[in-house]
Amino acid sequence: MAAARQDDQVLTVGRSRLGTIFANTGGVLFALVMIFPVYWVLNTALKPRDEVMSFRPYFVPAHPTLDNFSSAIKAENFVEGLINGLVITLLAVAAALVVGFLAALAIARFAFYGRKAIILVILCVQLVPLLALIIPLFLMLQKANLTNSLIGVSLVYLMLLLPYTVWTLRGFIAGIPKELDEAAMIDGCTRAQVFWKIILPLTGPGLVATAVYGFIQAWNEFIIVNTLNSPAKQNLMAWLLQNQTERGTAWGPLMAGAIITSLPVVIFFLLIQRNIATGLTAGAVKG
Repeated sequence: MAAARQDDQVLTVGRSRLGTIFANTGGVLFALVMIFPVYWVLNTALKPRDEVMSFRPYFVPAHPTLDNFSSAIKAENFVEGLINGLVITLLAVAAALVVGFLAALAIARFAFYGRKAIILVILCVQLVPLLALIIPLFLMLQKANLTNSLIGVSLVYLMLLLPYTVWTLRGFIAGIPKELDEAAMIDGCTRAQVFWKIILPLTGPGLVATAVYGFIQAWNEFIIVNTLNSPAKQNLMAWLLQNQTERGTAWGPLMAGAIITSLPVVIFFLLIQRNIATGLTAGAVKG
């Protein structure tokens, strides 16, 4: 019996190790598949034109160069697209955080008529496909003389970010015990002081996590800004589509532009990375 049990234990350990090996191998292969496009973009951005257009693949540039980055930066509407993207994204994210935070505060802290209906509407709005909204949005902005303007696109992005912002921040605020509000008011604080001294600081991580999502969504959006605005007032995502020449696509500058386009998101992420982990988990439980 003892020998049989020992054999079963050895067999179980062997299966566990084999399963771990398969899992790790699968994870490594999946990581390689996911990272290969990023590697190939960087590889192409550093190649001269003859290596890019060669039938022989160069997995490492034989003559690396930075000319593609220079060509991308000097291309028409690139700098304008960078500035436009930053303006539109920052305006939309800042407005979404302000409006969304106040709306989430009202839903999480106050009982009023139609509160549950508002929560249901917020959820339903997120189910509407983006493409279904382009024509109505264009007509509304056209009547308000906001087409082909940064303000008009920022307002559209604000509308797209608000449902997620309100729903997410509501969870963070609901996780703050109401007893803290009551204790502060007993000590003489007004509603405004409770908001500034208790709710806002404790919701800080949630604001950071929401800002990251909003920044990525607004910065990477392409369809709306490409539909509503002219090339001079579009972002870098739309510029990538326009990077065409009479001879075809300039792959080197295009890949260099794609790398430069991703840098603002990376920089923004690095600036607030310390608060991201806390922000993503702070609203997970209540109490």
